[in-house]
Amino acid sequence: MAKGKKKAASAAPELSAVAVDIPPINRQTMHVDLEGDSPLIMHAWSEKAKSMIRDKQQKKAKGGREKRNPEKEYKDSMYEYPGGGYGFPSIAFKIAAVKACRGVADIPMTRAKNMFHVNLGEELVKIEGVKPRMREDMVRIGNGVADLRYRGEFPAGWKVRIRVTFDADSISAEQIINLFNRAGFSVGVGEWRPDSPKSTGQNGMFHVKLDKGDRKKAAP
Repeated sequence: MAKGKKKAASAAPELSAVAVDIPPINRQTMHVDLEGDSPLIMHAWSEKAKSMIRDKQQKKAKGGREKRNPEKEYKDSMYEYPGGGYGFPSIAFKIAAVKACRGVADIPMTRAKNMFHVNLGEELVKIEGVKPRMREDMVRIGNGVADLRYRGEFPAGWKVRIRVTFDADSISAEQIINLFNRAGFSVGVGEWRPDSPKSTGQNGMFHVKLDKGDRKKAAP
């Protein structure tokens, strides 16, 4: 090769176009009415609890211990719904339905979480049907020390209407109904639910409330 001449760069390989067929998503929405079979126990993070965490992370000095106010702790434990009343995180119902897939061989949890969504764009779903009441529970905190907790509880009979947006090519409306029935029985929502990591309770259980037309559609 003559001095000063550069080796010609190899030509880039030609890329052949590959046709990929991506069908449009079959996006549908349905409303599902849920009714509580057991009490729903609240446990929202109060502003005081958040402030304590911030102070600890910023290594701020602790102030003196305040006098307990059970009524305030009770109210702070609940989620205020915009416009009045109380609600519960919408995502909790989706999580419950996804976890219920552990008992369904054909729908793994990894797929289920992408098949449907609950109350898109809305953080809370409104609780109706019953009024909340205060409950006092003894709990164990760090080093097994006993303490009392004051939280809100909605007795059995509480109702919520969720809006489920789903890919109808991946899961049907009938499967949605059956999945939420499984979720209400085996997983639940709120504190001390059947699927609680800290205690196997029987709170926060629910079922899908169907009208006559829906009963004909849903599998037994």
